[in-house]
Parts: sequence; structure tokens; C-alpha cells
Amino acid sequence: MSETEILGYCAAFLTTASFLPQAFLILKTRDTRSLSLTMYFLFTMGIVLWLIYGIQRSDNAIIIANIITLFLSAIILGFKIYNVIYKDG
Repeated sequence: MSETEILGYCAAFLTTASFLPQAFLILKTRDTRSLSLTMYFLFTMGIVLWLIYGIQRSDNAIIIANIITLFLSAIILGFKIYNVIYKDG
């Protein structure tokens, strides 16, 4: 594994790990009031594009990190949409 690949895996680990505490808190409480629906939608679509980019480049660090983040962000986006439709208004 090259130094560049190691750097990529470290960056992917740190950015995904930084997302986990907030994601787990939202999954536990189901409280999404403080989240912007627009921001979270754009964030999730950005993750989809990063995943496609990683696949096109065959870059496993980008692919793995974005699969994990997409899974969690899609669940949270689903909670947010549900809360907007059924709880907030």
C-alpha cells in the first residue's frame, strides 16, 4: 500500500468517524428538529456523488467511507423527512 493510499484511508476513517457520534445520537433519540432538511438532502446527495466518484476511480478508501456514511445519512434523512411530514407540521 502506497503512502497516498494510507493517507486516503486515514482521511476516510477520520471523516466517517467524526460523523458517527452525531448519527448515533440521532438514531437513538430520533430527534431531527435541529437539522436542516435542505442541508441534509444536499449532504446525502453529495455522499452519493462521492461514492460514484470513488467507484469510477476504483478508490476503495472513498468507496468504503461513503458507503458507510451514505447508509447512516440516508437513515437520518428518512427520519428528518418523516418528522417533517408527521411531527413538525
